[in-house]
Amino acid sequence: MGILGGMSSRRTDPLTLEVVELIGTVVTRYHEEYEQAAAEHSLTGAQARVLGLLALEPTPMRRIARSLRCEPSNVTGIVDRLEARGLVERRPDPADRRVKIAAATDEGRATARRLRDALDFAREPLAGLSEQERTALRDLLRRMLGADDSA
Repeated sequence: MGILGGMSSRRTDPLTLEVVELIGTVVTRYHEEYEQAAAEHSLTGAQARVLGLLALEPTPMRRIARSLRCEPSNVTGIVDRLEARGLVERRPDPADRRVKIAAATDEGRATARRLRDALDFAREPLAGLSEQERTALRDLLRRMLGADDSA
């Protein structure tokens, strides 16, 4: 039945159904590979996602929770475990010392980089596409997500 099993009341054209199924397959495969890469670094998927965010920039705990769409208390536990491993540290926010910012350590950034490098799923199929095809795919995905810069 696939992802659309419960949507029988609305008629959708076969092409749209196929596209939705393919997107679902891509998402599933990405998550499976991400979880496997995280496990190889003795991390949960959630820990790997937080570490990936923090490797980009130090981030207030509440913003991490919003990014991951979870409760701030969950983020606290995740950051606690990453901090215990020396991958993350907490700092006061220079703009508001009452706010705690989580930041990746040097080891945390290196681990996040190794995690990213381990994700072959998209890299190999995308390498088979021309730059023009990758650009078109990116632009279509951005448009689907409402983040179309060209409009």
